[in-house]
Amino acid sequence: MASTLNTLALDFGAESGRAILGQFDGQRLALTDIHRFANGPVRLPDGLHWDVLRLWTEIKTSLAMAARQQGQPLAGIGIDTWGVDFALLDRQNALIGNPYHYRDDRTDGMMEAVWRRVSREEIFAQTGIQFMQLNTLYQLYAMVAQQSPALAMAETFLTIPDLFNFWLTGVKACEFSHATTTQCYDPRREDWAWPLLRALDIPTAIFPQILPPGTVRGPLLSTIAQETGAQGLQVLAPACHDTGSAVVAVPAERPGFAWISSGTWSIVGAETAEPIITADSLRHNFTNEGGAGGTFRFCKNIMGLWLVQECRRWWAAHGEEMSYTQLTQMAGAARPFTCLLDPDDDDFLKPGDMPARIRAYAARTGQTVPQTHGEIVRSALESIALKYRYTLEKLEEMLGHSLAPIHIVGGGTQNRLLSQFTADAANRPVLTGPIEATAMGNCLLQAVALGHIGSLWEARAVVRNSGEVLTFEPGQRSGWDEAYARFLQVMEPL
Repeated sequence: MASTLNTLALDFGAESGRAILGQFDGQRLALTDIHRFANGPVRLPDGLHWDVLRLWTEIKTSLAMAARQQGQPLAGIGIDTWGVDFALLDRQNALIGNPYHYRDDRTDGMMEAVWRRVSREEIFAQTGIQFMQLNTLYQLYAMVAQQSPALAMAETFLTIPDLFNFWLTGVKACEFSHATTTQCYDPRREDWAWPLLRALDIPTAIFPQILPPGTVRGPLLSTIAQETGAQGLQVLAPACHDTGSAVVAVPAERPGFAWISSGTWSIVGAETAEPIITADSLRHNFTNEGGAGGTFRFCKNIMGLWLVQECRRWWAAHGEEMSYTQLTQMAGAARPFTCLLDPDDDDFLKPGDMPARIRAYAARTGQTVPQTHGEIVRSALESIALKYRYTLEKLEEMLGHSLAPIHIVGGGTQNRLLSQFTADAANRPVLTGPIEATAMGNCLLQAVALGHIGSLWEARAVVRNSGEVLTFEPGQRSGWDEAYARFLQVMEPL
């Protein structure tokens, strides 16, 4: 066995993508940036899309760059992406159009249209998935309702990472953790939710087999190997949903912890052995997504740093270019608790003038309207932290036990102000790191697939060996409980 296992993680987020080389020496995993690139929606006359052909070019560029690195050759490559979006192939395996972006407005009103045919209770009983209009189920039903020619032509449905895996290997399949995000999968029957799909006239023949995370997809196609110089490597399935890979890299020592994957979206959850599909989990709109090692992620999606990202984008487009560090410093100096908002309000879902939307929300809910950039960003960060507390309390109620500690992983851990706000709001310690949790979990599951790591908990021991974990203790808590009472009035108005 080689002294060092070299694997390449391709991690696609909603704002950017990255190729990261993982070097595992048997005890520690070192990560090295190979290539970073922008990602984002492309608006066409028919709606909002992903530019998957450019992303495919970035994959091949990343492979070529990694192949040129000095040292031992690559053993494998694994791809993870955001959830819910998908591609359709025709009977000749050609891509039918650019995949839609989950923020496209074609799903407006689709949840209600679906519920007129199948009740919310029945959908949740079959899928156990949180209701969001961006879910694959409503995207597909929009195509049914609009009599889409693309759906009529479709021979194969593939999630976004599985589209890239097909182009790399020629193997058509969907990976488990990503399939579970679609609201088209039945976690108790361990198969696609066939009765639900048939009830909505979604063609069932397009759905391929499902593969577990931590498995070999197949060898890299010879044409791609020749084009990139990446010879002799396997294409491996990490948890192809980015949060699934990120949770693998939570540096926990034992079960019973809470985790938050923090980025454009924040996902707050716990790790369970079985899906939790109950009246309470339906009422609180929690989700059961597939994890690694036979686990489920019982969790809830929250609109996370998207609020700050979109404010920054809007200000930059209007001549005020500021870094995230500058915005966070402004927020730290701003007055606290100016305005509290529900990050998941429909007003904040789509791109646009986010500062104006936050001000309008404050006015509509009878609160002080934030004026400065610092007040706007601080309002967003405080509200995200309070939504974490709210979600954790509901999570513990349904599980019947407390969760400790809180682990925050992902790019959002770089915002230390949000981490401190989370500790203050929840009144419990918060442990943060690793920043590149998704890439680390991706590489670790590739090591599992190749037989170098035996289990999920062995992988987490590697994470603890491989980097620093920061601890944030509850500090200046003055005003947080009063703010939480105000926040509950916003969240649950009488």
